[in-house]
Amino acid sequence: MNISRYLPLTETTFYIMLTLRKASHGYAVMQKVEELSNGRVRIAAGTMYGAIENLIKQKMIVSVPSEDTRRKTYQLSPLGHEILALEVERLKHLVEVYQKTEPEEV
Repeated sequence: MNISRYLPLTETTFYIMLTLRKASHGYAVMQKVEELSNGRVRIAAGTMYGAIENLIKQKMIVSVPSEDTRRKTYQLSPLGHEILALEVERLKHLVEVYQKTEPEEV
């Protein structure tokens, strides 16, 4: 499987996947993403459920049983955990390159 085809993640997808390391339902994910991003990323309901459908199709998240029958609950799949970890490493590398690079004189 070519895992690099999943990368880079969009900022919204990154936050959704980060939140779904712990099982949660869509509305809670929307709230947590806004909290984690300090209000920079706000996800509308339509966007949220479109992202969930896409992540399920890509097998990066799975639906899990929940005591609340009114809400569907999701969490990262093993593939999702792997992709998220690779994205974190990719971002760390970008920061390291930035920190090692001297700014050019203007």
